[in-house]
Amino acid sequence: MKPKYVKEFFLFPDIAIMCLIFLISFGFLIPNLTSVGPWIALVIGMAAYSAAEYFIHRFLFHIKTPKNPFFLKLLKRLHYDHHASPNDLHLLFLPLWYSLPNMAIAGAAAYLISSSLVITMAFIDGVILFLLFYEWKHFIAHRPVTPLSPWGRWMKKVHLWHHFKNENYWYGVTNPIFDFALGTFEDQKNVELSQTARNLEQRGNKNA
Repeated sequence: MKPKYVKEFFLFPDIAIMCLIFLISFGFLIPNLTSVGPWIALVIGMAAYSAAEYFIHRFLFHIKTPKNPFFLKLLKRLHYDHHASPNDLHLLFLPLWYSLPNMAIAGAAAYLISSSLVITMAFIDGVILFLLFYEWKHFIAHRPVTPLSPWGRWMKKVHLWHHFKNENYWYGVTNPIFDFALGTFEDQKNVELSQTARNLEQRGNKNA
């Protein structure tokens, strides 16, 4: 891994701010890690984001092209434009205006369930940690970098199938568990080439 790519990742504003939020929050959490509850909440937060990675990608980011100009603009920034320009660094990461409100909602739900600030903080730290892992894997998939492990190289290849072969398969970026479970993982040799993988707005257009 060339240092310039590590620097490129961690100095990108959205990533740098999210890392700072995690470090501050985890710093406050450390004194409470002597009990098992916060560790369980941390793992649940990571698992929750792993599930969200798939379901949001499939059912929100690939929703049928909205006619409302405002929602279309949002989706273009969140995902449609990323398919059009998959290697554009400024379209690669989730913007803070999307991530932070969603984390606030998740944190409010965690607090309503647990009535504990410590458990809530641990849950949110788990969410942020997996978000950063997701962003790193996504970054590696789209930069001229060869992952170190066979697993990493395979996941990069699978993600690029989603972009360049068919946008209706391979939604998982960090893992294929939900793709296998929900029928969106196929051998790419058996999947037809989609004419709209690079232009999600044109799905449903007979001329696409």
